[in-house]
Amino acid sequence: MSFKCGIVGLPNVGKSTLFNALTNSSKAQAANFPFCTIDPNVGVVPVPDVRLNNLAKISKSKKIINTTISFVDIAGLVKGASKGEGLGNKFLSHIREVDSIIHMIRCFDSDDIQNVNPTVDPVRDLEIIETEMMLADLESIQKRLEKNNKKNVDEEQLKILKLALDSINDGKDLSILKSEFDKKQLNQSGLLSLKPKIFVCNVDEKSVQKGNNYTKIFIDKYGQENTLIISADIENQINELDPKEKNNYMEMIGISETGLNLLIQKGYKILELDTYFTSGPEETRAWTIQKNCTAPKAAGEIHTDFEKGFIRAETISYDDFIANDGWVNSKTNGKMRLEGKDYVVKDGDVLNFRFNT
Repeated sequence: MSFKCGIVGLPNVGKSTLFNALTNSSKAQAANFPFCTIDPNVGVVPVPDVRLNNLAKISKSKKIINTTISFVDIAGLVKGASKGEGLGNKFLSHIREVDSIIHMIRCFDSDDIQNVNPTVDPVRDLEIIETEMMLADLESIQKRLEKNNKKNVDEEQLKILKLALDSINDGKDLSILKSEFDKKQLNQSGLLSLKPKIFVCNVDEKSVQKGNNYTKIFIDKYGQENTLIISADIENQINELDPKEKNNYMEMIGISETGLNLLIQKGYKILELDTYFTSGPEETRAWTIQKNCTAPKAAGEIHTDFEKGFIRAETISYDDFIANDGWVNSKTNGKMRLEGKDYVVKDGDVLNFRFNT
């Protein structure tokens, strides 16, 4: 599976610049005027994982295949988007299609880059976006609860929608529903306000290490757990350098990881994802799965026939695979296990599936 992150925010906060940096492309037009982006740009990016190279070296693999992440550059939203302002309804529909939301927040001053508001205020800007998504959810809920539409909604979803409506009317955060329903049920509701969120504070170069007053105000309110401080301009500069120059530049400005790596790590955490590997002479490949995924479900990521005909999984942990120099020695040294249908795959497992067709 590949997961899709939508980059949202007010106009001119740096969404397209970040998208170009993350995807190392110039697909997304970046310009100094509102609504520069109208149709969403989509970039599919390989997920960096040093473990792949280590496994491939031992297995003498001909190919290395990374798992992927998709970034979607969604046009800038404005106050009134839920009522169609700034082509808002179209933009909000694009958000429904992503697995998680990257909120791009302006945390820098600039006389050269227009701001749709008279001041820089990251808390206010986020509240504008969140409010518009909540209002869009309210309209969606009300339509689906209308008498003529109720027959198309199952009982579980009706319960979610009614509780969501009550929460909105009472001014409560919809995240309270997460304590009553599982993630799959909530995902089926299609409510924007329930999508996992990452907050990216876009700063200038001098603030990339320690942040600034704007990021402090934002973190004081929303916390650090899902917040990243990134300079979209710096990420663009980094991507224009060769690997050696890139490392030297990052060391000079005092950052140890790229924004892409930070976002992927945060994305895997909030979406509760793990990675397992297959490795042999033909290819070494990474596969993305949900945490607590059983072996048959993991096999199904390769092909549905693998899940249907699952017998067992030959399993070695990544550390054991490396320490024992591959499949043969791992098996000889008792580090390979045969796991059945109830086995919960762990992050870093190296698997070989046995199945009937």
